[in-house]
Amino acid sequence: MKIVLLQDFKSLGAAGDIVEVNDGYAKNFLIPKKLASEATRSIINEHEQRVEKEKRQKEKERQQALELKQTISTKTVEVAVKCGEGKMYGSVTAQDIAKGLAKQGIEIDKRKITIPEPIKQLGEHIVEVWLYKETTVKMKINVVKEQ
Repeated sequence: MKIVLLQDFKSLGAAGDIVEVNDGYAKNFLIPKKLASEATRSIINEHEQRVEKEKRQKEKERQQALELKQTISTKTVEVAVKCGEGKMYGSVTAQDIAKGLAKQGIEIDKRKITIPEPIKQLGEHIVEVWLYKETTVKMKINVVKEQ
């Protein structure tokens, strides 16, 4: 019997998946406990349309990530920090870099910025920005003294 899962089920799949199970298992356990419903022709068609829509949306997001990758790879973000006698106070954080990108009109969540080692010196540094699945870009950061 084909059923549509209404909830994530470890041994069968995620919510919304259409799976084939034994008739007794479906009728006596899954359907009465509202873990699944019987897969009718209309439900199967609706599921296929939803899957196709999700696929188009993911492709659109991937294309946007590739465009953003081109934009970011050509830019250098300038981060101004407070300095004392030749020494920085603290270090540059992902939030500082995200603010620098926002000033250039690029909105990136600070959690997507990876700093390989703490930036505690003035000058140019390289950080990595995660944009989409398996799509990252290395970006230059120029740390300067605040005026």
